[in-house]
Amino acid sequence: MAGSAPGGGRPLIITEDPLLLDDLLRLCAAAGAEPHVRHTVPGQGGAVGTGVEAGNAGWESAPLVLVGDDAARRVRGAPRRAGVFLVGRDLDDPHVWQRAVEIGAEEVLRLPDAESRLVDRIADVVEGAGRPALAVGVIGGSGGAGASTLACALAVRAARAGERTILIDGDPLGGGMDVLLGGESAEGLRWPDFAASRGRVGAGALEESLPELHDLRVLSWDRGDRVVVPPAAIRSVVAAARRRGGVVVVDLPRRVDEPVAEVLAQLDLVLMVVPGELRAVAAAGRVAAGVRMVARDVRVVVRGRCPGGLEPESVADLLGAPLAGEVPVEVGLPGRVAEGEPPGTQAKGALARFCDGFWQRALGSAQGVPA
Repeated sequence: MAGSAPGGGRPLIITEDPLLLDDLLRLCAAAGAEPHVRHTVPGQGGAVGTGVEAGNAGWESAPLVLVGDDAARRVRGAPRRAGVFLVGRDLDDPHVWQRAVEIGAEEVLRLPDAESRLVDRIADVVEGAGRPALAVGVIGGSGGAGASTLACALAVRAARAGERTILIDGDPLGGGMDVLLGGESAEGLRWPDFAASRGRVGAGALEESLPELHDLRVLSWDRGDRVVVPPAAIRSVVAAARRRGGVVVVDLPRRVDEPVAEVLAQLDLVLMVVPGELRAVAAAGRVAAGVRMVARDVRVVVRGRCPGGLEPESVADLLGAPLAGEVPVEVGLPGRVAEGEPPGTQAKGALARFCDGFWQRALGSAQGVPA
């Protein structure tokens, strides 16, 4: 999960240029940051100080240092560290890259062109952005495959394992994941509330605005007529969910249009749920073709076995995708869901066992989901 940034999440600005300082203060405000400002280089005798001095962030302790181009030469002797950016307003200066190398800057940001990039970087510090969430999508290879049930169960089991979890309903025609969780009347924002979102969405603000059900946050659709959210808004919301860390599970529709492609592009893994019979596999092949155009990693989950049906390995081979596992049909599950008990709640059930095993493998890998 994402931890708190060092230095209290407050960037350090070093510049004596009043116009540049005004720009940087404005951009910090847009990112929700209150920076420390040094009009001169911190430390005595013109040398850059370290640690925290007089309650202000020093060169080494600040989580992010924004060095004005006017101050670059005066900080050349500072200790090398990550998170230093050289910021200027002269777009035609041919020597700016040399000065960036001299101070060990990660990047040169020229205003106003790099304003959005700089706001994003500052906001990452404010939010304590660390390792992004492991983002898993679930899609049905055929109608009635049980993808929404599996998505819900994955989210429930991740939350019960102590992971910060956000469940996103990516299917406006699916009836609502909040309903599946028994929380259709829970207070909080739904997808239509984000339709006008532009630019960056705050990760913390997003999480706090969503309904909390069964120890997880859920972004679902409401019962209104709106079934379309602009792709740019979807991109911003999913990116914000990922920046919060932990786990993000997305229930996907079987079509791959522009909004769905925006989601697929941000997922680490897509699980395609396919019943073990030939007609379902044929339908799943068409769905897989569309998903593979955007998704980086698609794997098969075989749901149940039909008499005379295909073996799980055969289903995966026919679809040309790795097998993520098999989920047997869980007796009594529909009745329990109808009574308000979400999928995955029964710890000894087949669905919960599959999900627990999946998360143990996925979250145990430092690189994400293992092969």
